[in-house]
Formats: sequence, C-alpha cells, structure tokens
Amino acid sequence: MGRRALRKLDPTIDLSGTLLTFEQLPQPWDAAGLFGRSAPVEIEVGSGKGLFLVAAAAAKPEVNFLGIELAKKYAEHAAARVLRRGQGGNVRVVSGDALRVFRELLPPSSLDAVHVYFPDPWWKARHKKRRVMNEAFARDIERTLKPGGTLHFWSDVEEYYRSTLELLAATTTLAGPFEVAERAAEHDLDYRTHFERRMRLHEKPVYRAEYRRRAE
Repeated sequence: MGRRALRKLDPTIDLSGTLLTFEQLPQPWDAAGLFGRSAPVEIEVGSGKGLFLVAAAAAKPEVNFLGIELAKKYAEHAAARVLRRGQGGNVRVVSGDALRVFRELLPPSSLDAVHVYFPDPWWKARHKKRRVMNEAFARDIERTLKPGGTLHFWSDVEEYYRSTLELLAATTTLAGPFEVAERAAEHDLDYRTHFERRMRLHEKPVYRAEYRRRAE
C-alpha cells in the first residue's frame, strides 16, 4: 500500500520557525535554544504527515518533540499540520536525513525517547542496506538515549520487525523487547500514525516493540 497523494499546502501558513533544514539546527546541539525552553526531548524518525507529532505534543505538552522526515513535501505537510493544530510551541520538524542528525549533532544521553514507526522495508535484497534500522543507527539510538529512555519501533513487515529485534540484540545492550499492547481506537484519527490507521482498518497486523536504555 503506497502513500496517498498529498493535498496542496495552505499558502497562508507560515512554516518558518517550525520547519527546519539540517543546516538550521543548532550546532553544537542546543535543545533549549531550538525549542525556546528546557524540557525532555523525543524524536520521531520518519514523521510522514505528522499525525504522531500532533497527537503526542497535545498529550504531553511538557515534552519537546522533534520530527525528522527525509521527503521534503511530507516534512512540509507535517509542519503545516502541527501549526494548524496549534502545537508549534513544542514541535519542530526537520526536512532531512535523520541518521545524519543522530550521527553528527546529537550528544550522548540527550533524548528521552526515539520513535520509529513503519520505516520503509526496502523489499529487494539488494536494497535492504538502505533500511534506517542498521547497526550504526542502532548504536546511535543507544548512545543518545538517556538511561531509562525508550525506543519505540513498529512495523507492518514481520521479516523487518524480526530482523530488527535480532539487530538490536546483537548491536546494543538495550533492555527489551517489551510487549506493547494494541489499544482500541476511539475515533478515526485516534492512531499513532496514518500508516497504523490504514493497516488496522485493512485488518493487517502491526508488530510493536519497546526498548529501554539500561541505567548506568
């Protein structure tokens, strides 16, 4: 199931300040400067159209959320959704490569949570090296999480899910995987992401895992 076509952006929405490029991020890293306040930071890798960012920011206004989306048009739509819902205060969206952000900018023990939902499975064997969940990124996740910080990984592809669990076991010392129960959605947008909604409405399975960085 491919992504649906995007609607045109509302030209009256000013994305500046919410939508950023890699070059606009603080270097060296300064989360308080980026968000204008000191607060816990959670990152979503692959934000799509921004449903998770909006819902999470509303549910936890005390947390700063950074969404990173490689596809510029989706990053723009995620930022626009955030602003339409009035969540611009504790959300920033980066149009760029999440792996580069982790590798080059984020210091150790700087994140409270990392969210990776339904990453591209890159089906062909010769393309699997492009998967976001690779050894280097797994190590960066562990390095950047605070002790007790969590990794949330979901996929609709069982092979990708199982291989990622094997990767994390072999590459990191993260505790897990812990069981994540599926809860009933109360309304049409009561899902973690748009992709989760589509999978569940089509009665497709979703594989979920949670990990925690061990206390030092």
